[in-house]
Amino acid sequence: MSESAVPILPTRDLDRTTAFYERLGFAVRRDAHEPYLIAKRGGWELHFFHFPDLDPCASNHMAFLWTADAGLYAAWQTLGLPTTGIPRLQWVRDDTVRGFSEFAVIDPDGTLLRVGRRLA
Repeated sequence: MSESAVPILPTRDLDRTTAFYERLGFAVRRDAHEPYLIAKRGGWELHFFHFPDLDPCASNHMAFLWTADAGLYAAWQTLGLPTTGIPRLQWVRDDTVRGFSEFAVIDPDGTLLRVGRRLA
């Protein structure tokens, strides 16, 4: 197995988090005996623990996800996510100097997912 890292992120509501990530195309698995869920999409894996006192406006939790899918941002735009507030989807930049493009997803708990793709 190659090396990998898995962020463990907070969620105030496991049902809401499940619905949000399933909407983004993640397969979500929950443990019936623990307040914990695992969301997988391709090579991405995100874990979530229950943290009911989390303030989404003050959250500083984040993860950076690499993708090779040049159409992912456009595909997620079709989901109708807002471009302001929490949750949201927003374009960040094409960074030709560093050779990647980037967009961001903020989930309902204020967690920032930065999604990058290497430019050709």
